[in-house]
Amino acid sequence: MIWKAEITVEGLQRFVAGTMLETIGLEFVAINTDSISARIPVDHRTVQPYGILHGGASATLAETLGSIAAQFVLDKPREQKVVGIELNISHLGQATSGWVIGTVTAIRIGRRAQVWDIRNVDDQGKLVSIARLTTMVV
Repeated sequence: MIWKAEITVEGLQRFVAGTMLETIGLEFVAINTDSISARIPVDHRTVQPYGILHGGASATLAETLGSIAAQFVLDKPREQKVVGIELNISHLGQATSGWVIGTVTAIRIGRRAQVWDIRNVDDQGKLVSIARLTTMVV
């Protein structure tokens, strides 16, 4: 297990209450030994005028998952914080209904920088986007 602090789906859901993430309907769905998954609905809150998932919604899901994962691998979470310094996302498919589920896994966890891989898929498992988030430990 890579997580250095206790982490639960319910705790993460409480953490995002009252934020943009609650407004767009983000829900955490799973925490595994080396990954975290969350989902967002494809509805009026997250689509663009053409009725497909907005790229910004995909990016929000990716950045949220990467940033949260980065915080839970810190050695000294009370003394350290992480900030995102680069998000790269490629939109590879479309979603027009249902949910988009994102899963984050570590590429590199260093003392000063971390790199995270986030894959967003639709309800059928079709790839919607791939993202890479780089964070800096401060």
